[in-house]
Amino acid sequence: MLAIQRSSKNPLITPMREHGWENVAAYNPSAVRTNGDTHIFYRAGAEPDKLRTPDRSFSTIGHALFANGGLTSERTRVIAPSESWDAYGCEDPRATFFEGKWYVFYTALGGYPFGPDNIKCAVAMGTTPDALTEKHLITPFNAKAMTLFPERVDGEVCLLLTAHTDFTPEHPRPTIGIARAKEVSDFFNPTYWEAWHQNLGEHALPDVRRADSEHMEVAATPIKTEHGWLLVYSHIQNYYDEHARIFGVEALILDASDPRKVLAKTAYPFMVPEEFYERYGLVANVVFPSGALLNGDRLEIYYGAADTSCATAALSFADLYDTMSETKRSMFLTRVQHNPILEPNPEHSWESKNVMNAAAIDLDGSIHLLYRAMGLENTSVLGYARLKDGLHIDEKLDAPVYLPREPFEQKLGDAHGNSGCEDPRLTRIGDTIYLCYTSYDGVHPPRGTISSISVDAFRAKKFTEWATPKLVTPEDVADKDLALFPELVNGKVMLLHRLDPTICADQFESTEFERVANRCIEVMGPRPGMWDGIKIGAAGPPIKVPEGWLFIYHGVGHDHAYRLGAALLGADGVSVLARSAVPILEPLLDWERIGEIPNVVFSCGSILREDTLFVYYGGGDSALAVATVSKSALMKKLLPNI
Repeated sequence: MLAIQRSSKNPLITPMREHGWENVAAYNPSAVRTNGDTHIFYRAGAEPDKLRTPDRSFSTIGHALFANGGLTSERTRVIAPSESWDAYGCEDPRATFFEGKWYVFYTALGGYPFGPDNIKCAVAMGTTPDALTEKHLITPFNAKAMTLFPERVDGEVCLLLTAHTDFTPEHPRPTIGIARAKEVSDFFNPTYWEAWHQNLGEHALPDVRRADSEHMEVAATPIKTEHGWLLVYSHIQNYYDEHARIFGVEALILDASDPRKVLAKTAYPFMVPEEFYERYGLVANVVFPSGALLNGDRLEIYYGAADTSCATAALSFADLYDTMSETKRSMFLTRVQHNPILEPNPEHSWESKNVMNAAAIDLDGSIHLLYRAMGLENTSVLGYARLKDGLHIDEKLDAPVYLPREPFEQKLGDAHGNSGCEDPRLTRIGDTIYLCYTSYDGVHPPRGTISSISVDAFRAKKFTEWATPKLVTPEDVADKDLALFPELVNGKVMLLHRLDPTICADQFESTEFERVANRCIEVMGPRPGMWDGIKIGAAGPPIKVPEGWLFIYHGVGHDHAYRLGAALLGADGVSVLARSAVPILEPLLDWERIGEIPNVVFSCGSILREDTLFVYYGGGDSALAVATVSKSALMKKLLPNI
């Protein structure tokens, strides 16, 4: 599991009106740390040059020095057009301090309008970071994002670059490649690159895109680790549709001796635009990772935000590396060996087809489950099971304990269509247990519903004493996935609900629920391009922990799979203090991947006992299971000490 911590000082660098050369934008930073100081080289955008780039901001490259977390020097321009091949702008630096010298590779624009024939890689060099006195054009062909490895690889100097980033019929897709030579100066020879380009395939990394519609680009200078070279790179979904692009951040581990070999990679983007400075700017919804630094386990990502400002975020490298292993990802939560713990029972017509999605409550030393069950007529009812140890079912009732009673949950549509009482969540407040569920008649949009029962009646299994259910979400609105906080929040009853596709909150004066939810206090939304990019919803009531509220939620991605994530909410119940960048549970086993609905793990309840979190989940909308995780381990991932 992995969480990202954006800096509270973001944006780190913003445009300066008093500097004409960076009065529009300051973004795409490359970072080098020497002697405790952090040197940031960044792309600076000025107003369009009326003669050279009349419709585009004019780019040069700036430098800033940070020490002790703050800017310690005047920002200066260190690379500006001076040659025919960069006369129309200098973009997107990648800096390396190598064998006593500073090398800043950049994208050189040699013509306008910009196109494959005039976008190439160049380098500026010098003995100090603010005096780069020597320049060379590097590639004779279209390329971007070139960077120099910070040390030799088996005695050779290595470059990493993205060749043919701009579409041509001959080269319709980008290629990330490795170039090796005896000395840096060898790369200044056009003959070297002609031979290299003729054998591009031999120098290329494997294509790590998941679809031909995607784009990738070298981002940060590689970092040497015990596992190999860490490469943070830009991953863009739907690249060839400029109105649907999704910018994300991913990572590879490259072989230490042969960086063409990919040893591990992230399964999903671990960062996409979320904050206002990433969503709004010259180009909306952009995070572009152009720099990275590793200090112990702390990995710092430096990135351009909305093509306007520089920002930084931190994460645990160990956690990131673990997410690159499918085995370690799948083992973060421990599935019990005897899963599923409950399956359809052909002897009971009401649960003969599917059992799934259980609410859970801890009472009198046992965990009590109310689970969703369906028979051949596809009517959802709720069954009951009890587990003393949280893992093995000790008791199960033969009849359902909650049935559709009201017109809004009776079957009005097709005789075999879905209807009834779906996806329960249980919350105890005082001496009352509240049942939140989705009621559905098969015709109208499903609605969030609440019933209740006294703790004593529940304990005695007097399930005829459920209160008359109340609809608490608006009519004709896709709003479900209700969950109640187990105590008052700021003196109010706090209800989570999912106003498709976002998790919202509303506050009520009492548990009488005399009105329907009429506010969407946004808690969390989907993150486009990530594993939870289509929609999200509560996987059960939040759990009080010393740090705030531990909240398990489900997310649906573009592959339509349902996965589980974790978040930490603040004391107010609506602020998000931390959120998992990758799932904590995903469908991997056959019975989770194949079922009534394929590729689903879906939870409606979790129980915390001492340090163990029991997560009850349905797999494939067909069977019920449990997985466990250490709460302290989960919190350590959500709030890493980095």
